[in-house]
Amino acid sequence: MDALEASQMLTDEYSAKILLATFKKKMSAQEISNTYGIPIAACYRKIKTLEDVGLIECVDRVLTPKGKRKNLYLSRLKTAFIFFENGKLRARFHLATGAVKDFGGDWTGLELLID
Repeated sequence: MDALEASQMLTDEYSAKILLATFKKKMSAQEISNTYGIPIAACYRKIKTLEDVGLIECVDRVLTPKGKRKNLYLSRLKTAFIFFENGKLRARFHLATGAVKDFGGDWTGLELLID
């Protein structure tokens, strides 16, 4: 993923709503869909994309009253930075695990801006 894709992921309406919804509490796709007005198919697609890049995680599977299993998701994104500097777009994600994901090239010299 490049910096543009990373920044678009954060600014996409549905992805942003999913990340915000799951920031402090775990939620199912159906709960997110109902609460934030995201069509359920789009909700599952966005969750899959966010899972693939490590920004959201399935942290629990519970049994519904009807006997079906549902996944509960929690955001792994702690902070995100998007920079446009010297003609380059850069993105940095700090994850709840302590990991840092950088997109868009060399971050030398930017550490003082972030720390």
